[in-house]
Amino acid sequence: MIVKSIELSDYRNYNHLNMDFDSGTNILYGDNAQGKTNILESIYVCGTTKSHKSSRDRDIIRFGCDESHIKMFVEKDGITHRIDMHLKKNKTKGIAVNGIPLKKSSELFGIVNIIFFSPEDLNIIKNGPSERRKFIDMELSQLDKIYLYNLINYNKILEQRNKLLKDIHFNFDKSLQDTLDVWDCQLCDFGIKIIKRREEFIKDIHGIIKDIHYKLSGKKEEMSLIYEPNVSADEFESKIAANRERDIYTKSTSCGPHRDDMAFFVKDVDMRKFGSRGQHRTCALSLKLSEIELVKKMINDVPVLLLDDVMSELDSNRQNQLLNGLEGIQTIITCTGLDEFIESKIDAKKVYKVENGTVNLCTSL
Repeated sequence: MIVKSIELSDYRNYNHLNMDFDSGTNILYGDNAQGKTNILESIYVCGTTKSHKSSRDRDIIRFGCDESHIKMFVEKDGITHRIDMHLKKNKTKGIAVNGIPLKKSSELFGIVNIIFFSPEDLNIIKNGPSERRKFIDMELSQLDKIYLYNLINYNKILEQRNKLLKDIHFNFDKSLQDTLDVWDCQLCDFGIKIIKRREEFIKDIHGIIKDIHYKLSGKKEEMSLIYEPNVSADEFESKIAANRERDIYTKSTSCGPHRDDMAFFVKDVDMRKFGSRGQHRTCALSLKLSEIELVKKMINDVPVLLLDDVMSELDSNRQNQLLNGLEGIQTIITCTGLDEFIESKIDAKKVYKVENGTVNLCTSL
């Protein structure tokens, strides 16, 4: 699959922008704060409905405007699809595929699979569990619509259950506790499915990441990726029941997949707590490269790879390992300079210079 073109109107610092992309490597270069990342973000938003920065729609819209538009053409299995996204300050976004409006944003997932790698992702190892859950959820949501359905419903029920817990706590109304049974049954139903699917996902990606990390570390380190569910699928129902009084007291649901984590071990050392900066970066890079291989395996196609200024954060060895893995994958890279690409003799099909919200195609690297 490839992104053929994107058109922006009143998006971030762009009044209007229309860009075409090659199916190979595309480079966007220029100084910081010129709008390079905004282009990658718009592609990600149009493919996943969300910003990688967790920005609200109103923050994406160009200053002084009430709405923004993104139009993206993607090619998948030889068929071109048009994705239109209408972002509004005070209303829900509108999405259409091939001119047909979608009833739910979640219907967009699966049309294009995008992997976004930014400097912030280099911290996924040492950041909190929510960052690692976000990684799992975003990748599985793009690959598995059943998982996405279960996740959406689980989060809705979790929100309703927590609201009910607060009502019980503050109103001292014990009769409200009887209604918890209904929410608990549904929470466990969807939660158990999520736990089991995450377990399969971590197992699959572990089989890939082990070899990749071994090569990235110069054949010096072996890494293990381990799923750490907050509660097992078999025990979820009983633990929810056992924790009911505690949940009422704390006004929140104390167990479930919304508290899951995954661990990275190198030589039996937990990289979340220990490990050097270089080891953290090697683990993060291994995770992203494994993500690419897993997508290939699961959907028999390649994802679109967005690299946001990560080259400057990696040493020459990791740069080479990353660049060597780009063959056959449409890649859109942002950077401040072209030296590393010239030295590596990367075959960049299109090079754009981005300056103060304007984008110009260069004749050569």
